[in-house]
Amino acid sequence: MDSVTPPSAAAVHPVIVPLSYLLGTWRGQGEGGYPTINSFSYGEELHFSSNPGKPVIAYNQKTWKLNSGEPMHAESGYWRPKPDGTIEVVIAQSTGIVEVQKGTYNTQDKTIKLQSELVGNASKVKEITRDFELVNGDLSYVVQMATNLTGIQPHLKALLKKL
Repeated sequence: MDSVTPPSAAAVHPVIVPLSYLLGTWRGQGEGGYPTINSFSYGEELHFSSNPGKPVIAYNQKTWKLNSGEPMHAESGYWRPKPDGTIEVVIAQSTGIVEVQKGTYNTQDKTIKLQSELVGNASKVKEITRDFELVNGDLSYVVQMATNLTGIQPHLKALLKKL
């Protein structure tokens, strides 16, 4: 393969294949809230990509205000699925918070459940969970969060369509 030829789907590492449905760009809308903030809606785009032959999925996310298009939040990281159905995820947020998540994926149900092992550089956030599910071809997720003042509670949810 020369340096100009794009990698084919066949170049996806075997460990990535069970989650290859994620690869590409997803866009939609979400809703957020928490006991300590006002509820809000947002636009969102997720992008999942893989490097040929590497057992990792690169992840990029950005959100914006629906009425103005003004950027709100962004994060990026890497998802490392294992053949046994476990997965490790590292995420760096634009707010300076970093997450190390571990969890499981189910290829039949097309679900991914993540639980924070570490939330770094966060004075208030103590725990984050992220649950993803493919529903009728759309990607849905729920993010829950615990702080030093509140137990684990819903924070974000969205429904995204593949572009």
